[in-house]
Amino acid sequence: MTKKRPLGLPSVRLVVVAALAGLTAGAVAVYVKRTGSGNTDAPAMAASGQCQATKAKAATLKPFLKGEVATMTAVDDPRPLSAIAFKGPDGTDRTLADFRGKTVLFNLWATWCVPCRKEMPALDALEKAKGGDDFEVVAVNIDVGSDEKLRTFLSETGVASLAYYRDDSMGVFNAVKKEGLAIGLPATLLFDAEGCLTAAMNGPAEWAGADAFALVDAAVRAK
Repeated sequence: MTKKRPLGLPSVRLVVVAALAGLTAGAVAVYVKRTGSGNTDAPAMAASGQCQATKAKAATLKPFLKGEVATMTAVDDPRPLSAIAFKGPDGTDRTLADFRGKTVLFNLWATWCVPCRKEMPALDALEKAKGGDDFEVVAVNIDVGSDEKLRTFLSETGVASLAYYRDDSMGVFNAVKKEGLAIGLPATLLFDAEGCLTAAMNGPAEWAGADAFALVDAAVRAK
């Protein structure tokens, strides 16, 4: 059985894999705090007291954090991260607050991240199977530069169900990292319909599998 780590921190093996993948593709830049991002200059996140009712919801998810999603961990202190910002499919500014009313699986990824590339088709399958009024996979790409490479990758891999979310300033990664929820890519957070964080993990997972589907179903029921 996989040993749990605080906030879903990955095993040494996963950290090494992600680090090597990042280094070979210039990923060190992700860890450099950039200016000009709405995330880095955003006001402090709302107090966790607003999410007290979510503690019970997070506890109900623990039996479902197993198997292929065993490295995801329910948080002890749920909190809203509504100020985290990125761009929507039409290029307009979006924040996590825009998804209030939905259970959200929030994922940060990049084309240079090998585990991310392998994970994207599974996230797409999860969105195709479970996405709707009550649930959405919000996968935010943090590649810098133009989006040509990104769109080519999505097209070549057949990713079609996920909406196109992006932040080429990498501010969204820095914001999540500042919250102690990301040490590399991929990083995945689970939010309830009130916009409160219920669980988090670093590293990849098999999101198209039965364990992931059961977790999402349980999270939506806890709405």
